[in-house]
Amino acid sequence: MDQLEAVGDPELRDALLFARGQARPITADELAEEQGVHRNVARSRLERLVDAGLLATAYERRTGRSGPGAGRPAKTYAVVPGLAPIEFPERHYEALLGLLLEGVSAKRLHAIGVSFGEELARNAGLRASRAPKRAFEEMCRAVRSLGYQASLEELEGTTAVVATPTCPLRPLVRAQAKAAEIDRGMWAGLAAHALAGAEVQQVECETRDCLVDHASCRVLIRLRALNTSV
Repeated sequence: MDQLEAVGDPELRDALLFARGQARPITADELAEEQGVHRNVARSRLERLVDAGLLATAYERRTGRSGPGAGRPAKTYAVVPGLAPIEFPERHYEALLGLLLEGVSAKRLHAIGVSFGEELARNAGLRASRAPKRAFEEMCRAVRSLGYQASLEELEGTTAVVATPTCPLRPLVRAQAKAAEIDRGMWAGLAAHALAGAEVQQVECETRDCLVDHASCRVLIRLRALNTSV
């Protein structure tokens, strides 16, 4: 099964969207509860998504216990990095956008990204919070609600690291390196929308690992000159 066939199946597409909407890898039991089906049906759908290269499997304990009596580790299904768009027919939008980027200043590209991030925030109904931890968690939850998995990996003071295997602009950045400035602007726009009292000028974003096939993108966000409580 290829990726296009998988996302063309409504049941598999719903399973994939559920996986992308969670902050951590899912299990067959979790999908079964979500979709109201037997766990064997849920497992079959997840395995088909694995065959299509959209999910990857691992094993981990979910009980919080270890040692004798802890039980067998659960099989989990994690979203794999989204390196290219799934489309039919191929529209080559990345090549078109690459031509449009020629001659555009980095400052303008960043501003375009900010506007796009603000649009995503509005579409997801992202509500602002004055507490950085809550703000970043809500930002990640909003991105996941749009079908792009993201989770808060680390937070120290007002510096956060967000991990996202399926960043909305990752395929574009991989095809057009100059688009990285749009990507950084997008995350700055999202972060400024999430944190009450913040302005885009107070947000610094640095994206890492976008070009590493097997890794999640890691977005480093720093907030400056803010009077907030964690």
